[in-house]
Amino acid sequence: MIRAVVTVTLKGGVLDPQGKAIEHALASLGFSGVESVRQGKVFEIVLSGSDKAKAKAALASMGEKLLANTVIEDFSVRLES
Repeated sequence: MIRAVVTVTLKGGVLDPQGKAIEHALASLGFSGVESVRQGKVFEIVLSGSDKAKAKAALASMGEKLLANTVIEDFSVRLES
């Protein structure tokens, strides 16, 4: 089995109202020094098999086709040992 984490985040130029709301909420809770917050999604995926190259290619395809809206979001794939 291969365990992976796919992280999806908004692209740099895209406004993030949820991140701004979190940023303001943290400040109102007394957390100082928070410069900015960008929110995203994390997917933990377990694949059968042991071919890491094949798994990485499949995960990239999943990111492009379903997990991320590639017009406004970036994604990264990390295989875990």
